[in-house]
Amino acid sequence: MLAKAVISLWLWLQFAAGQDTPGRDPQPSVSNWEGDLLFLLDSSGSVSYYEFSRVKEFMWDLVKPFTFGPKDLQASIIHISTSPTMEFPFDKHQSGGSLQQAIRDTQQLMGDTNTGKALSLAKEKLFSNQAGARPDVPKVLVWVTDGFSSDDISEPMQLLKDMGVTVFIVSTGRGNYLQLSAAASQPPEKHLHFVDVDDLPIITEELREAIQDVVQANRLHAVDITSSSFHLIWPQLLSQETGYYTLEYAPKDDLSRKRTEQVPGAHTSLTLSNLTPETTYEVALIPESNIHYFPPQTTRVTTLPEEITPAQVLISESGPHSFQVSWAPTLESVTSYQILYGPLPGNSVKLLEVDGKHNSTVVDNLAPNTTYLVTVTAVYRSGKEKSLSAKACTQEEGSKIRHLRFEDVGPNTLKASWDSADGKVLGYRVRCRRQTGPSSVISVSPQIHSVLLTDLPSGTTNKVCVKPIYKQQAGRGLCRLVHMQPGESRIPPGHVQR
Repeated sequence: MLAKAVISLWLWLQFAAGQDTPGRDPQPSVSNWEGDLLFLLDSSGSVSYYEFSRVKEFMWDLVKPFTFGPKDLQASIIHISTSPTMEFPFDKHQSGGSLQQAIRDTQQLMGDTNTGKALSLAKEKLFSNQAGARPDVPKVLVWVTDGFSSDDISEPMQLLKDMGVTVFIVSTGRGNYLQLSAAASQPPEKHLHFVDVDDLPIITEELREAIQDVVQANRLHAVDITSSSFHLIWPQLLSQETGYYTLEYAPKDDLSRKRTEQVPGAHTSLTLSNLTPETTYEVALIPESNIHYFPPQTTRVTTLPEEITPAQVLISESGPHSFQVSWAPTLESVTSYQILYGPLPGNSVKLLEVDGKHNSTVVDNLAPNTTYLVTVTAVYRSGKEKSLSAKACTQEEGSKIRHLRFEDVGPNTLKASWDSADGKVLGYRVRCRRQTGPSSVISVSPQIHSVLLTDLPSGTTNKVCVKPIYKQQAGRGLCRLVHMQPGESRIPPGHVQR
């Protein structure tokens, strides 16, 4: 017991000095990379031949430094199309050169973008012996997409993550930020990339390093880091019969709060929870074996800042007498949400109560062609509250324009789009009344249902109206208020406060 205490004390001194722990004797070799890497490749007709070839070049470059084989990394490709198709199983290509040639030879299938079906197939193949997948190795999914899917992805993607798959998403289009950030592993800033197809090389090294963090088999490391937990993964050094692990962890600035857990030798992962947000933890894994000596493995992990909600409020499905309010994220620490709404200008307000498990509600019995201020307040179990507001406009009665939407496509620029109006339309007139700067009017042909709105300064609220033009007169239009977030807090793609 004294010897073990001395070793433990020495290990924590090594933490403080920031030094590695040397081994005393040669240990069994452990591969640098070990895991099953699956590319989910958008092979549908929504992707051009040029874009598909650029994505293949990106994949080819991404895997170049890795070693492949039955004891190293293995890779496979599943095509997103009308029906998902596996290009080759994990154990087909056991060298980097063979895999790169297989990527070059991959042909586009065309068809629909049924990503949900492809994710369901991925869940099956990532854990299938018949597909060459291996048990107890890290599972990584890299989904390269133009941001569009014909079917639902939320449920199959969550099942994959629940089974321990680390999900990286590369969007080469203007996908829905809320949907894709929820689909990627957390935190999204490490696992989600928005980049033009010609700029894919910019993110190659960053994505490769993130994948390396997951599949590096020769050291202890953490994945799925949140504000209160992280998942530890380490190589299989012991078995149930040959020993066990002692896991020790403590905040870097207060090592006296060290906690210890004993882990069976057959295990290669463990989730630590009930941790303090925004805190750096020193973690040590000590293999206890009477057969081989394995030096302790250490890592340093910083938990994320405490999550707050609502961080985003979205107004959608607006009609003459109703609209839908949605917010994110949803947290277990919230008991309920209060939705306070009232017309502008005015002093009359109404209140809706929503259960903490829900993230949207419909506000109805509203006046047409009216601007409302909507405030969503999260009531936490601790009693504290957090609020966020957005403006919303109801449609005119009998408006010919429906579903006016906005998408952030660059600094001070939005894309406005709408559904086609009823009747024989000669064209559309789009008016943008800027809070600062001149107003503008754009006329487009009846086949065009979107325009770019530029020179919208950050921090301003601008009014955008779209009217259909008929032979005798202009039809009833639809107007929306669009708020440009200030500075670096610019609206993410697909998110507009109206």
